[in-house]
Amino acid sequence: MRFRIVAIILCISAFGCKKTDEFLTKLPLDQLTDETYWTSEGNVRTFAWGFYPSYFPGYASGFDLTWGGYFSGESLNDDFAPTTPTPYTKNVPPTGGGWSFTNIRRTNLFIARVQTVPMADEAIRNWVGVGRFFRGLEFANKVRAFGDFPWYGSVIMNAEDTTLLYKPRDPRTLVMDSVLLDFKYAAENIRAADAATGPAGLIVNKSVALAFMSRVFLFEGTWQKYHLNNQAKANEYLEAAKWAANELITKNAYSVAPDYRKLFNSLDLGTNPEIIMYRKYQGGLLTHSLNSYVNKEPQTGASKDAIDDYLSKDGLPIALSPLYKGDKTIVNVMTDRDPRIKATFVQALRLNGVVSNYSTSGYAVLKFLNEDIKDLPNGNSSLNDTHAPVIRFGEVLLNYAEACTELGTLTQADLDKSINKLRKRPGILLPDLQVLGNMPAVNNVVYDDPSRDQTVSSLLWEIRRERRIELMMEGFRNDDLRRWKKLQYTDTKLNTDINKGAWIKKSDYPGTLVVTIENNATEGYIVPAPKPETSRVFDNQRVYLNPLPLDQIKLYSDRNVQLTQNPGW
Repeated sequence: MRFRIVAIILCISAFGCKKTDEFLTKLPLDQLTDETYWTSEGNVRTFAWGFYPSYFPGYASGFDLTWGGYFSGESLNDDFAPTTPTPYTKNVPPTGGGWSFTNIRRTNLFIARVQTVPMADEAIRNWVGVGRFFRGLEFANKVRAFGDFPWYGSVIMNAEDTTLLYKPRDPRTLVMDSVLLDFKYAAENIRAADAATGPAGLIVNKSVALAFMSRVFLFEGTWQKYHLNNQAKANEYLEAAKWAANELITKNAYSVAPDYRKLFNSLDLGTNPEIIMYRKYQGGLLTHSLNSYVNKEPQTGASKDAIDDYLSKDGLPIALSPLYKGDKTIVNVMTDRDPRIKATFVQALRLNGVVSNYSTSGYAVLKFLNEDIKDLPNGNSSLNDTHAPVIRFGEVLLNYAEACTELGTLTQADLDKSINKLRKRPGILLPDLQVLGNMPAVNNVVYDDPSRDQTVSSLLWEIRRERRIELMMEGFRNDDLRRWKKLQYTDTKLNTDINKGAWIKKSDYPGTLVVTIENNATEGYIVPAPKPETSRVFDNQRVYLNPLPLDQIKLYSDRNVQLTQNPGW
C-alpha cells in the first residue's frame, strides 16, 4: 500500500513549520510503501499531521465559508435571522451524506503501525494515544450524525471478508463506550508537550485530548438524557466530561484571557493564555476570508432572540433589569448590557440600501474583525491571516459548569471556578452568578427569567444562556440545540423573534431602505424572511439524526445485510 505523503506534508504549514532537512532526507515518494514507511518516530509524526485539517478546520481556507462556525448549515439555529432560513433536510440523499469509513481505516492503520516502529515504549504509547484520540473524534462525529454506527477497532486486512466489511450498525452506547476508552487512553498517554512536533497550541497534546473529551462527552451525556432517557449512561458520560474539564481547570496551565475579542481576531494566538489549540495562518501559505467577510460583505445578521438573551450589566435578564433601556435604537440596545454584546456586534445598524456591507437583521457581527488590518491586503479578500481558535479554556469552563448542573451537583464553588471566571474577564466584569436553593441569583437576590423555556429549570436556563453568549457565532449553537432536544427553537413560526432584527423607523432612511418591517408598518422590527414560503417549521423529530444514503443501504442489501435507516426517513 502506498501513502499520499505529499498531502500530509503540505498540511504541516497549517500548524507550524518543520525543518526542511527533515524532509530532504526522506526516501523518494515512489519508494514509500507500507513496508518502508514505518521506520522512525519522525515518519510517524509526519503521518499524524495528515489528520489535522479534517478535525481542526479553524477558519477554513481561501473563500471556503463552510468551516462550521459563522457560516453554512450552522445558521440553522436561533442565533441567525437569514432572508432564506436554512431548511431541515427533507430527502434521503442518494449517495454521500457522510457515511464513510475512510478516516476510521486511517486511524486504525495508524494505531496498528505505530506499534511496529522501533522507538521507546513511551513514544509508542504517545502515538497510539494520538491515533486513539483521532479515532475517538471520528466515531463521535459519526454517532452525532447517524446515531448507531458500525464500530471498527482494527484494520480489516482481508478485502474479501464481507462479514466484517458489511456488518450491521452497532448500538450507539457500544460505540460511545469504545470512544470513552479511546479518550481515557489518550488523556493518560499523550505527551503533555512534544517540542519535536511543534509548540503547544499547534499540536495534539494531553490538554487538547482532555478539552475535546469534555466537549464530546458533554454532548453525549446530554443526548443520552434528553433523547434516550438513559440516566445511567448520561451520568457516566457527564462525569467523564466533568472529570476531563476539571483536570484542565486544576492544572492551572490555562486562564481566561484579558481580551475577549483577541481570541478571535488575533494575528498571533501563540501566547494567549486561554488558547488550548489554534490554527495558524500565514500569508503565502494558508489564508482565509473571514476577516474580510464580516467587514466588507453583506452578512446574515443576528436575530432579535439572540440579542435579547444578553443580560444587563447588573447580571439580570432584560425582562427583570431596571437598567434595560429597550430596543428602539441600537444605542439603547447596547447600553448597560453584558459587554460581550459590544465585543460581538457592531455598535451601529447596517441596513440594506444604506450600506453595501449590510446585515439581514441590521445587527452586524464584529467579533472576528481585526481593525488594524481591515484596509491592508491581509485584511481583505481571501488573504486574511488572523489565527483561528480550535478549542479554548473558556469552552472547557462552560463544559464543566453544564456537566455539574446536569448531574445535579452544581455548587457555588463550581460556579466560581468556571462561569464566574468568564464573568470576571477584564472588560466584562459581570456580577457573579450564584446558586441559592437551586435557583440562580446575583448579589444574593434570586431571580427567574420570565422568558425562559418553562420545561428547563431556572438554573439550567442561566447556564445555557452563559454558554450561548460566550460562544456566540462560534459554531456551537446547532449542536447544543440538538443535544438538548430543542430544535423547536429554530421554528420561525413558533419562535417569531428569530425572524426579527432591529427596530427601525423607515422615515429615518428616506428613499434608501430595502427591508421589510413587521406587518408592513412604517416603524417596527425588521423581518428578514417575510415570505410565508420561506418559513422554517420544525415538525419532525427525525431531523435530529441524518438519513443514511440510499446507495449504502442497497450496497449492504446486495450482500444480504440489512442496513437499517434512521427512524422517520
